[in-house]
Amino acid sequence: MNRHQIVLAGLAPANETWYSPVQVQKLFFLLDQNISKSIGGPFFDFQPYNYGPFDKMVYETLEELAMQGLVQIDNGDRRQYQLTRQGLEEGKKILNGFPDKEKRYVVEVSEFVRKLTFAQLVSAIYKAYPEMKANSVFED
Repeated sequence: MNRHQIVLAGLAPANETWYSPVQVQKLFFLLDQNISKSIGGPFFDFQPYNYGPFDKMVYETLEELAMQGLVQIDNGDRRQYQLTRQGLEEGKKILNGFPDKEKRYVVEVSEFVRKLTFAQLVSAIYKAYPEMKANSVFED
């Protein structure tokens, strides 16, 4: 498993739904924290930042996948990310190869990060991982 594969698998449960920057950062942070050892990770190096765990490599990986036609990036009012149809097919294939427990976790975490507001998501991460609040500018 490599970084591109975990990003495709991580975004696949949303089908063609958009993710915000905070959602992708927290999604891959949670995957690295909780299932990375069983799927060949960790894949990123998250550090405490303004709104919790952050690794610019998440964005760089999404940009690389966009250049391959697997991710679509909307740079409108708010930057957003989603898999293209081809990216979704690849992501689902990768995700379906995960052990059942890890596959369920990816699906649950994808849903979790997408259903919360920005403030709710950042607060939930800080509650579960207080060390990631170290450099925060966010007040909950």
